[in-house]
Amino acid sequence: MSLKLAGVWCLILQLPSVIQGGMGVAVSNWRLAKAVSSMGQLGVVSATGIDTVLVRRLQDGDPGGAVRRAMAAFPLPDIVKSTLARYFEPEGRPAGKPYLRAPMPTVLDNHVHHALTMLGAFVEVFLAKEGHGGKVGVNLLTKLQLPNLSALYGAMLAGVDTVLMGAGIPREVPGALDRLAQHARATFRLDVTERPGQADDAPPLAFDPAAFGADGLAELKRPDFYPIVSSHSLASMLMKKANGAVQGFVVEGPTAGGHNAPPRSKNQFDDRGQPLYGERDVADLEKIRELGLPFWLAGSYGSADGLQRAQAAGAAGVQVGTLFAYARESGIASGLKERVLALIRAGRATVFTDPLASPTGFPFKVVALEGTASEEHVYQERRRVCDLGYLREVYRDDAGGFGYRCAAEPVADYVRKGGKVEDTVGRKCLCNALMADVGLGQSRKSRGLEPALVTSGDDLAAILPLLTADGSYGAADVVEHLLAGVRAAEAVGA
Repeated sequence: MSLKLAGVWCLILQLPSVIQGGMGVAVSNWRLAKAVSSMGQLGVVSATGIDTVLVRRLQDGDPGGAVRRAMAAFPLPDIVKSTLARYFEPEGRPAGKPYLRAPMPTVLDNHVHHALTMLGAFVEVFLAKEGHGGKVGVNLLTKLQLPNLSALYGAMLAGVDTVLMGAGIPREVPGALDRLAQHARATFRLDVTERPGQADDAPPLAFDPAAFGADGLAELKRPDFYPIVSSHSLASMLMKKANGAVQGFVVEGPTAGGHNAPPRSKNQFDDRGQPLYGERDVADLEKIRELGLPFWLAGSYGSADGLQRAQAAGAAGVQVGTLFAYARESGIASGLKERVLALIRAGRATVFTDPLASPTGFPFKVVALEGTASEEHVYQERRRVCDLGYLREVYRDDAGGFGYRCAAEPVADYVRKGGKVEDTVGRKCLCNALMADVGLGQSRKSRGLEPALVTSGDDLAAILPLLTADGSYGAADVVEHLLAGVRAAEAVGA
């Protein structure tokens, strides 16, 4: 497919050439997504941990009032009223005061968590869509099962246009979107680690809008669904076996930031200890094209040449995260952002694909940055605590009920719950660290603020051409930079 033909395809189907990556937690915030969508591309908000993001913004006083403005538009006012009563601090939290936590996600008795997640996702999408006619997407992690249904519904109440999900096999998401658009009960199969001899009879995860007073609301728009895949075989399987329609794919390579799919070859590492990826880990784009759906390429495509290469390979465009992560509009705390950009300018920025950091077991990319949990002594000095719980594994306890454990929690607790001590080595509390990345880190009595842990794609040097005289850049600069080559090619071919 020629660049010109790819451009025509995008024009006819109204597809974006650029999808801004959904980077959690709140790195891909509403401001960033709004800026990208306003330029005719697909801005994406992250709904990972969005209940905690919501309640911490409220406790910080909601400067400017944007969160409360969006909450006023939420169609279930009782949830808004109770949330404000419990979490909003008009003058903001006093310095050093710990945040009041939202309830941790659980399988049962999860009403408050669902309500806050639903409201948080609504707020983020509402603000991203406010004031323009562009399309907005929402990104979620498949592996984080417990909050996903309520997050999807909240985003749909705000009119989200596209849902993107990776880090797992989202076979049941299309059907859930169909159900939620009708305000009907939706379910996911619950992944439970069973003990030997126990039957795999866990009830499904369920979310019923009627339980929150959604009866009588008008039918919702069913958003497009773009699974994030790492192989043509997974894309093909989802087309054949998903419980509803898939509208496209994001094909992500191992150089992309955040979580990566594990390599096919196990226990092979380079001299830095990073997992080795080979030819078997590269998606077959010819087979992707044969599926007949639009697709976008991700992972080191963040350049004008990258977009041209992607479209020449038959893609509608590219998904880009890292370039947007350090734009002025992103949610990364300004101090962290400035320090990473300084390292990039000095040619000293490095990214490590850590095979151990994530409690999920997926490789996770980490930027080497002084004072963050990327440093061994910072990691070791932090007392282990699990008080957000998004990455917890659900397991059967001795009584046949549900228990929750995380390889980053206190080691003794994890082992007591049936976990293996070797699985705790090097595991980092990503939930708390990523909150710290966006200035919402917990303040611990006697221990200060939670340390951050910054993640990025491999190609940080690609940011250099974007930097202005003051050492910063905006989301609009990224979009213009990515589209420059395609526009030049179109002008020549016109």
